[in-house]
Amino acid sequence: MTDEMNQYPYQYEDGGDNGGNNTLKGYRIVIIILICVIGILAVQYYRQVNMLRGSEELLTIERDTLQSRLSALIMNMDSIKTENDTISQNLMVERNRADSLMDALTKHKRLSYAEINKYKKQVATLTKITQGYVRQIDSLDRINKQLSRENISYRKKLTAAQLRAEAAEEKSQELSHKVQQGSIIRAREITLNAMTNKDKEVDKAKRATRLRISFILNANAMASVGERNVYVRVTGPDDVVLAESPNALFEFNGEKITYTAMRSDVDYQGEDLPVALFYSGSFTAGRYIVEIYMDGHLIGSNEHILR
Repeated sequence: MTDEMNQYPYQYEDGGDNGGNNTLKGYRIVIIILICVIGILAVQYYRQVNMLRGSEELLTIERDTLQSRLSALIMNMDSIKTENDTISQNLMVERNRADSLMDALTKHKRLSYAEINKYKKQVATLTKITQGYVRQIDSLDRINKQLSRENISYRKKLTAAQLRAEAAEEKSQELSHKVQQGSIIRAREITLNAMTNKDKEVDKAKRATRLRISFILNANAMASVGERNVYVRVTGPDDVVLAESPNALFEFNGEKITYTAMRSDVDYQGEDLPVALFYSGSFTAGRYIVEIYMDGHLIGSNEHILR
């Protein structure tokens, strides 16, 4: 055995070296495999970490975007003005919901995708509701403007109609006044004569015992016919109205005034009608003013001088 080993010393040594080399190679392979596995695991871990970081950043961006949208929505709500009490109250309710939602988004720094989606739906609902109220307000504004235009048009038409009615009434009153004035019976050829008891005309006032007042009632087709009261009012030189008694009064323009003589049997038939009235008394020379009244109107007057 020893001789054999001595004979083939290199053969045994070579055999031992090959076994060690194989083992070393095996270790090296295992080490390489482990390094690869570790590398793969490191890459996966790195990717997962990056994914998690990206997910958190994305959620943060989503939350910030929601806050921005909600902030803009709140500003929009605050800018809406309306005089409709119902819409105003409903908007206030939605405004409070928006504030609560903003508080929730601000408090929760980390949100899940489910929470983000829930908040998105709530913001979208608030936006839709707000837009609906804006459309209602716009519609009401259009209706109010249309009603305002119609009201203005109606008032203009009403004003024009009132002006036409007033003009027609004014013309009617003017025509009525003209008709009334046209229907007044006028007196002409008014004379004052000094007379004696024997109905003889004298030229001296001191010789007269009575006065005769004569005139003609004009023909007037517009005047009504029938008997009338005629009043004569004579003012003497002393500016005193001649009267037979203190009770010799008649109404004119809402007042009781004195008359000198009157006749209640004057039958007017639309034609010229001579009328004469008398007054008894004593007289002085001077200017006498004669006024004739009938149907509540002063229908004629004249001045006469008695010597």
